[in-house]
Amino acid sequence: MGANDIVEAVVRALSVEIEASGRHVHLTRQAVETLFGPGHRLTPAKELSQPGQYACAERVDIVGPKGSFSNVAVLGPERGACQVEVSATDARTLGLDPPVRQSGDIAGSCPITLRVGDRTVELEQGLIVAQRHIHFTPEDARRFGVADNQSVGIKCLTARPAILEDTVVRVSDRFAAYIHLDYDEANAIGWRKGDRARLV
Repeated sequence: MGANDIVEAVVRALSVEIEASGRHVHLTRQAVETLFGPGHRLTPAKELSQPGQYACAERVDIVGPKGSFSNVAVLGPERGACQVEVSATDARTLGLDPPVRQSGDIAGSCPITLRVGDRTVELEQGLIVAQRHIHFTPEDARRFGVADNQSVGIKCLTARPAILEDTVVRVSDRFAAYIHLDYDEANAIGWRKGDRARLV
């Protein structure tokens, strides 16, 4: 093993891969049937980095008071509550000001309309800007010395290096180790697929 290989191995051992997450929607069973028809089941099209999560063949439009986005990804499996995740830039296009929240924390968040053709679902809440976060298994968390819901800083080893504070650690034996940013954050740091970050 050469010196460069050793350096690469050390960097990988002490860092976590970054992924950028675009706008997407999580649906309940009821919303799936309302938008796509009675008895319809989501069609897995592509596995995601988190075990058991997948992008679906189905797409929806999301509609705000000032603008909309078409062909928005639906992620499966179905959830107990509908949730729509967008960037802050997306939110301005929609004409809304959603809170920055962890996934699943939608109480009091923004309303939004989902549409497929002439079928619609009016959500009274559910639109958020996702809090940047790290997925860790319990073993990963022990190795990095962090705990579930802890807030940490990450030093992004990217084309435009930056330290992003207030990055929430999420720990579960159902996770795989990845940092998730939205595209506003990813573009600001010059992210490219395969880039990594260190905890600071």
